[in-house]
Amino acid sequence: MITIHLQNCPLIENKKARLRLGVLNNLETKLSNTIMNYNKKLFGTLILTILSFVGLAQLSTPPGGGSQRSYVRQHIGGVGTVAIEYSSPGARGRTIYGAVVPYGFNNLGFGLSSADNPSPWRAGADQNTTFTFSHDVKIGGKELAAGKYGFFVAPAEDGPWTVIFSKDNNHWGSFFYREENDALRVDVEAEDASFHEWLTYEFIDRQNTSTTVALIWGDKKLPIKIELADPVEAHITQLKAELNNQPGFSFQNLAAAARYASSVGEHDQAIQWADAAISAPFVGQKNWGTMSTKAAVLTAAGKTDEAQTVMDEAIKLPGANAGAIHQYGRQLIAAGKSEKALEIFKYNHKTNDGVWPTNYGLARGYSAVGNYKQALKYLKLAKNNIPAGDTVNGPIIDQNIAKLEKGEDIN
Repeated sequence: MITIHLQNCPLIENKKARLRLGVLNNLETKLSNTIMNYNKKLFGTLILTILSFVGLAQLSTPPGGGSQRSYVRQHIGGVGTVAIEYSSPGARGRTIYGAVVPYGFNNLGFGLSSADNPSPWRAGADQNTTFTFSHDVKIGGKELAAGKYGFFVAPAEDGPWTVIFSKDNNHWGSFFYREENDALRVDVEAEDASFHEWLTYEFIDRQNTSTTVALIWGDKKLPIKIELADPVEAHITQLKAELNNQPGFSFQNLAAAARYASSVGEHDQAIQWADAAISAPFVGQKNWGTMSTKAAVLTAAGKTDEAQTVMDEAIKLPGANAGAIHQYGRQLIAAGKSEKALEIFKYNHKTNDGVWPTNYGLARGYSAVGNYKQALKYLKLAKNNIPAGDTVNGPIIDQNIAKLEKGEDIN
């Protein structure tokens, strides 16, 4: 019996190799087709995603419905701001109140609006009308924190209208209005107005600490007064912020801030800024302006002795000219410090060699202490050195001469 071993036969091995190669080629073809099909699906998905994104992009086409978006912004006293963004519908011959805009709160039949949760008017069209306040404000005597609010109105056929500032500020209309999110409700009296086609918000009054904005549409106007809740704090905060930046590198700005703070009763802050105007590193300067400012704020704070010491130094510093010292003397007379005033007038006359208005100052100083004879002497000298072109002081001096001759004080 003969046994034949085929595993090492060249013919058989070649057939096996060809078979393996065929299988590999078949697998490669299937794999390539699979990858191509996957790539086609992936590419198709990518195209659909891009098309969807493009479809969502907004073009600057004309708005539908004629209710264009509007924006107004107003400063309050140079510190606070009020900004209003709204859509502005037109009347288009329609009856507005009681028809297009129903009175009171109503079930709109959509969103959260229902008989149990009726909605006010959106006070515009389309998206929420919004008010944005940079600072805390008062409306109708009630405080409202700085921030952005949705604005709604419940008109009334008779009596005041209810205006609402809501924490919900990014909804469509008032379909999702919720009373529990009211930040403030106040009643405001509406007024008759000349017909206004387009709904408009207009700032109709502007004061240092308040402004009044009016919603105007159709034949009605709804004025809403907005006040800074604490205008002094708002201004002081603003000045602090500015003086912590480039404006703070100016002694003039520091002195100006000190004078403002003093005028509104912020005496400690005023003194702090006045000191900085004099002695802040690289910035402060000790001169007539800064020292007289410090004396003024000290006087306003009731620290008159300290103020007097500061002024005794100030009159000897650069900037203390005859006119400035003369006015200081007059302030002392007004404060009832006649003897000190005469002392200052004498110093002014001596230091500035009798120039205008030092003789006039001595006349006032002597008159203040009851020495009318000396006062008359210097007043006549003052008449002889009135500056050229001065048409005011001559007649006044003549009147004062007549007073002194009758023994009357000229101050």
